[in-house]
Amino acid sequence: MTYSRGAAYGRGASAYARVGVESGVLSADPHQLIVLLFDGAQASLRAARIHMQAGNVAEKGKAISKTIDIVNSGLAAALDREKGGEIAERLASLYDYIGRLLLTANLRNDEESLNQAESLLEDLASAWREIGQSQSA
Repeated sequence: MTYSRGAAYGRGASAYARVGVESGVLSADPHQLIVLLFDGAQASLRAARIHMQAGNVAEKGKAISKTIDIVNSGLAAALDREKGGEIAERLASLYDYIGRLLLTANLRNDEESLNQAESLLEDLASAWREIGQSQSA
């Protein structure tokens, strides 16, 4: 099987990006891992919006599903409800709500639900980043 030079470059760049991400994950502390999860969720949401606006239903669904997976299996799963108490419970409820907004956005092609989910994730991500900055200062 032969590949064009562009395809080989694309595969190489993709592999390089995966190694970079994997290296970042392996060297990250727990706080940085949460930041990476927020970054991934936000990137998937941006992709979902582009696909929604372009009418690309399959890719929109994939991007929203990826975001839901990051929220549920990453952010919500990382909560320590024992140590986190009420804050962890409230975050869990918020992540659940974001997941429902994303499902609505996907099922109804509802850009407003996507906007709400994006806004909530952005608020949480910026608060999380501020906590990290204050801890390192």
